[in-house]
Amino acid sequence: MTDQLQAKMVLDKNYEIAKVDERIYGSFIEHLGRAVYGGIYEPGHPQADEQGFRKDVLELVRELRVPIVRYPGGNMVSAYNWEDGVGPEDERPRRLELAWRTIETNEVGTNEFADWAKKAGADVMMAVNLGTRGIDAARNLIEYTNHPGGTYWSELRKSHGYDHPHNIKTWCLGNEMDGPWQVGHKTPYEYGRIAEETGKAMKLVDPSIELVACGSSNTDMPTFPEYEATTLDLAYEQVDFISLHQYYGNRTNDPASYLAKNMDMDHFIRTVRSTCDYIKAKKRSKKTINLSFDEWNVWYHSNEADKRIEPWTVAPPQLEDVYNFEDALLVGSMLITFLQHADRVKMACMAQLVNVIAPIMTENNGKAWKQTIFYPYMHASLFGRGVSLKPVLSSPKYDSKEFTDVPYLDCAAVYSEENKEVTIFIVNKNLTDSIPLTADLRSFEGYHLAEHLVLAHDDLKAVNTAVKEEVVPHSKGQSTLEEGILKSNLEKTSWNVIRLKKS
Repeated sequence: MTDQLQAKMVLDKNYEIAKVDERIYGSFIEHLGRAVYGGIYEPGHPQADEQGFRKDVLELVRELRVPIVRYPGGNMVSAYNWEDGVGPEDERPRRLELAWRTIETNEVGTNEFADWAKKAGADVMMAVNLGTRGIDAARNLIEYTNHPGGTYWSELRKSHGYDHPHNIKTWCLGNEMDGPWQVGHKTPYEYGRIAEETGKAMKLVDPSIELVACGSSNTDMPTFPEYEATTLDLAYEQVDFISLHQYYGNRTNDPASYLAKNMDMDHFIRTVRSTCDYIKAKKRSKKTINLSFDEWNVWYHSNEADKRIEPWTVAPPQLEDVYNFEDALLVGSMLITFLQHADRVKMACMAQLVNVIAPIMTENNGKAWKQTIFYPYMHASLFGRGVSLKPVLSSPKYDSKEFTDVPYLDCAAVYSEENKEVTIFIVNKNLTDSIPLTADLRSFEGYHLAEHLVLAHDDLKAVNTAVKEEVVPHSKGQSTLEEGILKSNLEKTSWNVIRLKKS
């Protein structure tokens, strides 16, 4: 360790960014691979409840305290008829699912998923089909889910055994409609118009809902950020959020560049928020559009395996990335990036929740276990609720093949005055050395060090399996707090959660 590898920080309770919207710890369940069938739902499993939902999976989801789950897609929703998934199960049709070229049995649909979400302690973020369908199907669906009764669709829901409405309050207007891979792909103008009119009809049915318009599928799309600008120019007054999607991978096996990819995410967020604000200025509007980062994760490990999937089968093992330790570090940095933008990023969905690029894995008729990425996600969700603060951090930096001036340390902090807690999240990206941190926390008078959790491993490629969870956090972090000065030694390549409590 050299003298240059020293970090300093000032954290003050008055340096507020914004209150954290708990929905940034959301997730996503799509009818894709084994996310539903064999993931959350497996009627023959020893742990299945009376509805066929796996209780071991529900327990892990509740451990994450997932506040909201996006459903039913994803690419799948763009050719989905929601009516196929309601009513008597033996009358539901089997369909060709075009997005992932599988067979959809429709055993699980809107009502079952609403039941599952209630058991998981989560709200539902429902997506409507704006690929092959549009205004009519969307207004009917929200009448089915949200209207109390006395109309065709609300009474149909009652006839299916649900007297009370589901009251789903967050809705996505389609999915990745800029993508040529999407069934019903649309130009920015085409999408902006259908989003505006669909949103208008849905809010006439239930004015209390919030709507998410599709943004670009990723920053490499040729129409980014024109798609956002055109969509919002047309649908600004109807929608409340614009969506962002981004996945990262380490295909070149360059850890230094890979661990810096949250800098790309930061740039993405800044570009989209400035695009939103440009349209706000153009329209002289007082309304601010917030960001819903409703697909994000690491995704690359399973790409080759997915090419060998036999088409038109039921729930094949698609997108089953086995995550390693370095993936967990990047996930931690991505969560930190959301907290740094808590004033505008109000929702985010780790894609996805079970089996499909997920923190939770299962075996059919077997075990469920935690992937490496489970832990930073869990820590952020448990301890990252309150007010996001802006740390004034002086960190040593490095250059990689893809990025320059990369801070070795990523940091976010959350203050809960109600719970008398302060939590500092830090990732050390240094591949070889620990970094000592000195932090001035004197504004938090009367607080003591509660714990310093660490996720670290000597092997960046270490993974967790059903047999052994190799990568797990410990509570032996090296920190002291004396007279308001925190001194911490941050292990090389580590995720750190430093928690303070008031005596």
